Amino acid sequence: MSITIDTALARQMADADTIHGASIIGQPGGWSVLLKFGVTEKILGTQRSDKPRTWRSLDTCMQYLRRELGITRVDMLDASNYSEEGASPTHRADTAERMRRAHAAAAHDAWLRMQVQDALDDPSPVIHHDDVMRDAQTLIDRAQEKKTSARDAAHRDS
Repeated sequence: MSITIDTALARQMADADTIHGASIIGQPGGWSVLLKFGVTEKILGTQRSDKPRTWRSLDTCMQYLRRELGITRVDMLDASNYSEEGASPTHRADTAERMRRAHAAAAHDAWLRMQVQDALDDPSPVIHHDDVMRDAQTLIDRAQEKKTSARDAAHRDS
């Protein structure tokens, strides 16, 4: 027999208005929720196991009850067994690298925006794309002609 009730079933019960009360119970490492329906009480559990769901913060626990289950009033708050000890850290091993990449991306974005704004604010006369491309093609053609002339001269000398 299950000692917990998962979130999906708790949502269905909340929608059917069969949850008659809720209590928030403190324990080492966080807060858990006891749901009451009929004469039965069950602890709100995690999705994939029969373990009680815990929140490290009382605020986030209450936000969850309000947003997910529509519970705005709790019958009891029992902090007699609550302690911060036993709270498992929730950081991921790749957090530092992920944050470095996020900061680098934000710095690059700021730099790029500044470059674009500087270009927009620049009072220099505008050179049209077609003119730039025509000038570039002229430079390429001259370089090709020099290369061809040098090759022809090398063949004549040999």
